[in-house]
Amino acid sequence: MPDKKLFLLTTALITIGVICSYTLTAYTVVLFEYNSFHFVIRELIVAVLSIFLMWGLAQLDPDIWLHRLGLTLFFGGMILMLVMPFLPASLVSEVGGAKRWIKLGGFSLAPVEYFKIGFVYFLAWSFSRKLGHHGNMGVVEEFKRFLPYAAIFILVMFLIAILQNDLGQVIVLALTLAFMLFFAGSSFRFFMTLIGGSVSFFLFFILTSEHRINRILSWWATAQSTILAFLPEPIAEHLRIENGEEAYQIGHSLNAIHNGGIFGTGLGGGTFKLGFLSEVHTDFVLAGIAEEFGFIGVFTVTFLFIMILHRLFKIANRSHNDTAYLFSLGVGLLITFAFMVNAYGISGLTPIKGISVPFLSYGGSAMMASAIGIGMVLMLSKKIVYKPGDKK
Repeated sequence: MPDKKLFLLTTALITIGVICSYTLTAYTVVLFEYNSFHFVIRELIVAVLSIFLMWGLAQLDPDIWLHRLGLTLFFGGMILMLVMPFLPASLVSEVGGAKRWIKLGGFSLAPVEYFKIGFVYFLAWSFSRKLGHHGNMGVVEEFKRFLPYAAIFILVMFLIAILQNDLGQVIVLALTLAFMLFFAGSSFRFFMTLIGGSVSFFLFFILTSEHRINRILSWWATAQSTILAFLPEPIAEHLRIENGEEAYQIGHSLNAIHNGGIFGTGLGGGTFKLGFLSEVHTDFVLAGIAEEFGFIGVFTVTFLFIMILHRLFKIANRSHNDTAYLFSLGVGLLITFAFMVNAYGISGLTPIKGISVPFLSYGGSAMMASAIGIGMVLMLSKKIVYKPGDKK
């Protein structure tokens, strides 16, 4: 039997996401003159499809379908991202000069969301075949072994960070790659070397892009008072910027969180969604939840995420082969880093990266792709054999 607890926990998060797509879009439907149920109906359709898709995948034989589905998502997503820049405007949606969505009737498909699941499977499959324990290998030898994956990741960076101008997704994938590599058997020394190199690479990307520099400065203008309070005054003076333009969105996000308090303003009672936080039902859904449901609401969704990760990591730990182990682990890492990057951004701890919250943020592609990832792990969970006395 597939892991029912993982299925039910994920379904609970999807249900909360549908509720948020109704209560947090009050201003947006008025602004664009949509029907009051415009967003919730679309999200409900995707939610029902995602739940059925997740359970349908769980019924398949992983020995037959996991590899087929994983590589289809990987190569299919990559091909779609390659051709998107050359498609006519009638077939793709363009935001800020970047083409990220393919139009399908009344819906939009974001290939990068499906590619992420395929990328995790490709790494799990390839790592289980090519990598093993590092033994007495030095950092140079480990790096040589890693070179093919570095080349693939550079291509991924080009497709996502350059063509789609979406550095946030690359950061999530980079963190997932690094940790999967570590759990596949690389040494801690090589892992830290890779992390250091990745940080340097991302700093280069930031410092060579004016809009990213401005975003960092805008974030720092908002966050500096809190952070500099912990540093000695001479150092703080050198790091403080005067007359910086504070991040508009982060400021209102923090106010929404503060306004929610412990118990929140109640369902539909939030005020910062009324034009202060733009598109609060997408990237700032956690701030919307914090205002209307308070600390209790945020704690509840965080607890659900933790329980989902617990199930994913438990399945990974008891999987029958290395590919299943690494894939289950990778899906958990994807969800973890997406949640953390978003949560840190809306709370002002880091700059906002435009990363949606899995299952909660409005968006059909993100929800369905995450459901596919969970469904593939549910498929694998059928192969787990529990020993007498083990807790399921």
